[in-house]
Amino acid sequence: MRNVRPVKVGSCVLDGKHIYIQSMLNVRSDDIEGSVRQAVELEKAGCEIVRAAIPDMAAVKLIPAIKEAVSIPLVADIHFDYRLAIEAAAAGVDKIRINPGNIGGMDRVKKVVDACRSRNIPIRIGVNSGSLEREILAKYGSPTPEALVESAMGHAAMLEHFDFKDIVISIKSSDVGRMIASYRLAAEKCSYPLHLGVTEAGTERMGLIKSAAGIGSLLLDGIGETIRVSLTDDPVKEIEAAKDILRCIGKRGGVRLVSCPTCGRTRIDLIGTAKKVEEAVKDLDKDITVAVMGCVVNGPGEAREADVGIAGGDGCAVIFRKDGTQRKIKEEDIVTELLAEVDKL
Repeated sequence: MRNVRPVKVGSCVLDGKHIYIQSMLNVRSDDIEGSVRQAVELEKAGCEIVRAAIPDMAAVKLIPAIKEAVSIPLVADIHFDYRLAIEAAAAGVDKIRINPGNIGGMDRVKKVVDACRSRNIPIRIGVNSGSLEREILAKYGSPTPEALVESAMGHAAMLEHFDFKDIVISIKSSDVGRMIASYRLAAEKCSYPLHLGVTEAGTERMGLIKSAAGIGSLLLDGIGETIRVSLTDDPVKEIEAAKDILRCIGKRGGVRLVSCPTCGRTRIDLIGTAKKVEEAVKDLDKDITVAVMGCVVNGPGEAREADVGIAGGDGCAVIFRKDGTQRKIKEEDIVTELLAEVDKL
């Protein structure tokens, strides 16, 4: 477990004891009503920190509007113009996402630091493969993990020069292997909280697979305090995917579904049944395992650690519990009977 320097973001404390789920609004920044509506949807879905792009002064108006509508912390995503960071801080944002190296000289960095320090606002340094400084890229020849981490540490040093250490770091890449190696190296070199993500991961299918591989691997290493699953899709799906990643590696509670891939022994509609059960239990706040198995071969034996489950037969099924009790039911009653058992737990 890393020794993480705690950083407070609104009501959230990034110290490694809880992995916070983040997402970002994808409504146009000049659509305040739509942005607020999406922020509310994300909070309801389980988002714990939300980010909004602030590309111009007009977009600063998003900050008080969103803050009034949701209780989760808000991050202002800012590039190039240091004045936007200062105005966002004044407007009450909970964190600034910026690259200190692309906003001008150290005098401008100091102005941002002073604005954030006076309001206890942390700064997230965001580095990715496309943001590397020319000299670092020339030194390493490509955006290697060493190059990305050197860039991030250099940006952190700019803030540290003004004795500012409320820093969160993200080092993202669309290449999963590079992303993992970069964060592992960063974890060795600093104690700042790390925000994990595979950037530009793609649409829902591949984006989820790449994010699960990258984010999941690092979390299992004990690396990462916040995560974002980046999908070219509705950001609510990012929250659902993040929850699933955390749940399957034991970092978050909720129902874990175990189901077999089926084979020629299967005599019930296991695929349809599993999908119905998955939909029914996805939002239940119970730290349990539910098994949906095709036959007695992979039933109570393979799924013996499940709290409750079913094993299919020929047009029927057996419901089994972790305490060893079993009973036979009809195929058409599987979902109803299984969910009734779940309710008892």
